[in-house]
Amino acid sequence: MISFWPRPRPELCLGIAPRLPLESSPLAALGLMMWRPSLLLLLLLLRRGAQGKPSPDAGPHGQGRVHHAAPLSEALHDDAHGDFQYDHEAFLGREVAKEFDQLTPEESQARLGRIVDRMDRAGDGDGWVSLAELRAWIAHTQQRHIRDSVSAAWNTYDTDRDGRVGWEELRNATYGHYEPGEEFHDVEDAETYKKMLTRDERRFRVADQDGDSMATREELTAFLHPEEFPHMRDIVIAETLEDLDKNKDGYVQVDEYIEAGEEEPAWVRTEREQFRDFRDLNKDGQLDGSEVGHWVLPPAQDQPLVEANHLLHESDTDQDGRLSKAEILDNWNMFVGSQATNYGEDLTRHHDEL
Repeated sequence: MISFWPRPRPELCLGIAPRLPLESSPLAALGLMMWRPSLLLLLLLLRRGAQGKPSPDAGPHGQGRVHHAAPLSEALHDDAHGDFQYDHEAFLGREVAKEFDQLTPEESQARLGRIVDRMDRAGDGDGWVSLAELRAWIAHTQQRHIRDSVSAAWNTYDTDRDGRVGWEELRNATYGHYEPGEEFHDVEDAETYKKMLTRDERRFRVADQDGDSMATREELTAFLHPEEFPHMRDIVIAETLEDLDKNKDGYVQVDEYIEAGEEEPAWVRTEREQFRDFRDLNKDGQLDGSEVGHWVLPPAQDQPLVEANHLLHESDTDQDGRLSKAEILDNWNMFVGSQATNYGEDLTRHHDEL
């Protein structure tokens, strides 16, 4: 939920060499589409200045390679205004949420009831959904998103169908075939591509734990979703520093964190305060690698538990610390409703069983 650096989408990579101007390449086309909303406030402004809040599509090419743990949803968490899209995607996962968006309210509730039964059966089967069962389900949907993205990439990168993805396979499927010494000779911004290729290879080598230059599915997952793997932590921090440390002194100063214009809107001032009060832990006016790591990969962050607590709090009408099936169905809009389709009322297409 980018994961979150802007890797080329697998279906765009196959057979498409980067023999286009950079702004027309698959990498550039995806660019900031894969950025997470939390970064828009923190990172897009680094290139745009503080002239106004940037849009999700803004920003130059080749950026957005700073990593945060995958969010449960890219939507704002705004239940107060009746927008349950965040809860919708956090509970179901993004792909399944899209399916629910096509259902009538009646079918949405029926399917939700079947999910409730599955959650309980996967737990203690006592007829109630506990906080632990709700958290486990949300974590399951998050991991399913990762598995699905890796499966899609696997079909593109494993070109010889031998059950492994070699570095050359991944490189050629992503960047195109070049003879040695001719890499990106026909691309306008060749240096940018060369840097991206170098970074990808370095990350691949770290993900490739047995050092055989062939990625297993687990190793490819580490390459595509490094924020999920402890042994990838250092490479995530290194890439983040490279993106933000413009004077190459090994630290991130506040003016690298935010490049401000003459007038700073309130949200930029807020980010300066965030830098001072929460990012800069030792109060020396800059971020070192440890502080960057604490920021982009914060310790003990359990997003599924936070969301499970939220859903429990909002739906536990009898305040007994658990949810009955009836309580969940009574609050079905929060669990599966989407404003994008008027909570399913605009569409009537049905789907197969989950």
